[in-house]
Formats: sequence, C-alpha cells, structure tokens
Amino acid sequence: MAKVMKIAIVDDEQDMRQSIGQWLALSGYDTETFASAEDALRAITPDYPGIVISDIRMPGMDGMSFLKRLMGADSTLPVIMITGHGDVPMAVEAMRVGAFDFLEKPFNPDAMSQLAKKAVNARRLTLDNRALRRELSDGGQLMKKLIGASPTMERLREDILDLGQADGHVLIEGETGTGKTLVAHALHAVGSRAGKKFVLISCAAFEEQALMQRVFGPVQPDDVQLPAVEEARGGTLVLEDVEALSDQAQAKLLNLINEQGNPPETRIVAICNLQEQDRTCEDALRPDLFYRLAALRITVPPLRQRGEDILMLFTQLSEQFAEEYGCDAPEVTAQEAAQLLQAPWPGNVRQLINVAERAVLQSRRGSGTIASLLMTDNEEMQPVMTTEGKPLKEYVEAFERMLIDNTMRRHKGSIASVMDELRLPRRTLNEKMAKYGLQRSDYLG
Repeated sequence: MAKVMKIAIVDDEQDMRQSIGQWLALSGYDTETFASAEDALRAITPDYPGIVISDIRMPGMDGMSFLKRLMGADSTLPVIMITGHGDVPMAVEAMRVGAFDFLEKPFNPDAMSQLAKKAVNARRLTLDNRALRRELSDGGQLMKKLIGASPTMERLREDILDLGQADGHVLIEGETGTGKTLVAHALHAVGSRAGKKFVLISCAAFEEQALMQRVFGPVQPDDVQLPAVEEARGGTLVLEDVEALSDQAQAKLLNLINEQGNPPETRIVAICNLQEQDRTCEDALRPDLFYRLAALRITVPPLRQRGEDILMLFTQLSEQFAEEYGCDAPEVTAQEAAQLLQAPWPGNVRQLINVAERAVLQSRRGSGTIASLLMTDNEEMQPVMTTEGKPLKEYVEAFERMLIDNTMRRHKGSIASVMDELRLPRRTLNEKMAKYGLQRSDYLG
C-alpha cells in the first residue's frame, strides 16, 4: 500500500500555516508546521518522506536561503514557494534554484491542493526509485529474492556468486518470466563492480537506428543522456533481448568487446529471450559475438522444474498481496496444491505472481478457486496439467511442508498452537520441520 506522504509547512505567520495545514489535512495529507526555516531544517532530512511548502519572505533565514539549503541536501525534494504580490521575479529565481513551483498570494486553496498532489506524486516516485536503487545495489537482498530450496535454485545462486566474482561477459538464457533481469542485477551486485554503474537496455524496445544511437552514440546536440556504452563505463551494461540486435549492431558490439582489455573495462551481460524450439540464441547471433558473450553462461530454470518452490513462492506472494489488499491469504487445499505443482506455468514466475494476486482478490470476494485460475482458454474448463508425471510422494511432501509452513506463520512460531491445529505430537512436528528445513526462529514475532 502507498505510504502516507508528509507536507512540511513553513511560515512565520501562525494563521497562514494553520489555515494551509487544516486545508491540506482535510485533503488527506499528514501535515506538520514550522514557524521558521531554522526549525524546519532540523526536521527535514535528505530522505524526507514528503514535500515542503514555504513562504518566501520570513525573518531570520528567508525562503530563498532556506530553499538553497534544502536543495544542497536533496536536490530532488519538491519545494513549493508562497510569494506575495510583486514577488514574481523572486519566484522565478526560486524556480531556477530548484523550487518545484510557486503560488502567489492570495491563492486558491483548490489550486494549492492540486499542486501539492502533483509534488507529492513526484516525491513518492523519487523515493521509490531511490529505495529500488539501494535494494539493487545490495547483493544480499537480491539473493534473498531468488528464493527456493530446489536443487536448480541452489545451483543458480551458486552460479551467480561464482560468476559475479569473475570479469568476463555473461550470457543469461531462460524462458520468459523466469527472472533473468533479476539475475543480471544480482550478478552486478555481488561482484567487484557493485558500486559502479548498472545500465540496462532493452534491444527490442527501439527501432534499429534509435537503438544504435542509444547504445553507441554519437551524442546529438540536444541529448541529455550519454550513450549506454559511455554511461556504463567501468560498470555493467545489460542488453535485454540481445537476439533483436541487427547485423550492424552486432558488429559494433563485437568491436566494442574486442577493443576492451582483459579484464574488460565494462562488463556486458546479454539476456536472450528466444523461445522457439528450433531456434536458439546461438542461431540469432553471429558466431564470433556469441562465443564472446557466452564465455560465461547462466540458464535460469523454468518454474515447472522447481518442484515445491512453486508452493513456497505462492504462499509468500499471496501473503504479500493479502497484506496489500487488507484481507486474509487464501487457504490452499491438498488438491489445489497438487494443481499448482502440476501446472506447466508457461509464463513462469511472472504468471505465478498474477495467479497469486487474482487468488487473493477472488478469496476476498468469497468466490472462485485456484483451479479456475489455471484453466486454459482453449480447453473447456479442464485444468492445465503437465505431461510429466511426478511421484505421489513428491506432492504429499510438498503439501505437508506448505501446510506446516503456513501454520507456523499464522501462529508466529508457537509450537503448541501448531501441534494443536495439526494434531501432531511434538516429536513428529520436530522431525517434519527438520526434514523440510523449517526453523522456528524464522517465524517468531
């Protein structure tokens, strides 16, 4: 759910700051008021979760000096300046310094609310992007996102840690929706380039000439962005849909790779999304480029090969969506668990995310089943099943692990409550938790 953003109101006139605060509070904002710029500066940090509305004429530190101090600490903080009649030139100067916008007295309260809404949305986007960049620079947090206890996921995490320390270029292959871009982020975050630039380009998102210019340049007079090869210099350049590169672009990329030293100044991570059974990334790229990119190689496993990871992911995702929508996560029956395990998941994790969200929404309405979400459009209400059968023992164990895991989560690690609900003796519960790698400490609190 979206965080409630604050609005700091700075004005030396008590009536003015109270009236602004009351109006914005009625509009649903969390406001705080300050009688001076000096007081406000003690409370407004670089990651302040909101915006600032400030008078431009104040005793002591005036609005312009206050604005400059705020911009020096966080140039992305939206600051709306309130000006008096005849102060427009000063307001224009404030915009040049970095103010988000200005309001001239007397102003329409509705206009102020609309401007505050616009500034708040901009601030929320900035803070969300900032948090994402921090998360994507934290290798430990990224590795936690690659959850799963299946052997294929354990190998994937080991490959990321191993290849992350290497300097060679990497080719990442796998089906749509398996998390290849997340793997690319993790490779960068766990390696020696973690603190350097990470630039991601989707080769399929551009027309050929636009892609050539975006990746290789040259920079046009009106461009405010460097070509990707310059922007990523010293760091990691990720090329999604690398199979979409034209012959000309492949030749330029090969030249770039050949011109670099060993180890390369910029690491290239290529992501291939080819799905055709009779065509591979090797078929789509010129041989010399393919072998340079595929010196190190990672294949991200499809969801259908990850066994009980499917139930683990579904449980985690449904709990996240339930919290977001303010309702309980749906209970999964043994039959539904088997259907989740048997589904072919052509859209992989991306599809599982959609199914989990829809399961929460329909559970909130008190209708629908998980099975109904796994139907194909071209089969009349027949559940989708894989062609590869699995031993009954695998389904039973996967469901048993999910059931114990869910019950432990619900009771926050209370062994007595779990024993009572599942009607299991202490020794049996302990043995099963040890068998499935479940630790009571993970559920406390």
